[in-house]
Amino acid sequence: MSQHPSLRGSGKIRKKRNVMKRFERIDVLRAGGKIAEDKVLGLPKTKSGD
Repeated sequence: MSQHPSLRGSGKIRKKRNVMKRFERIDVLRAGGKIAEDKVLGLPKTKSGD
């Protein structure tokens, strides 16, 4: 069964995400030295990189 063209996402055009996933936030905070290695709760807010 094929998918209707209106439901199919276009592979060529891709919107830029304006939020980071949790693991991306943790990586940014650890790289900046803003959280301890074992801290996983109560993360501070971060700006998206690009």
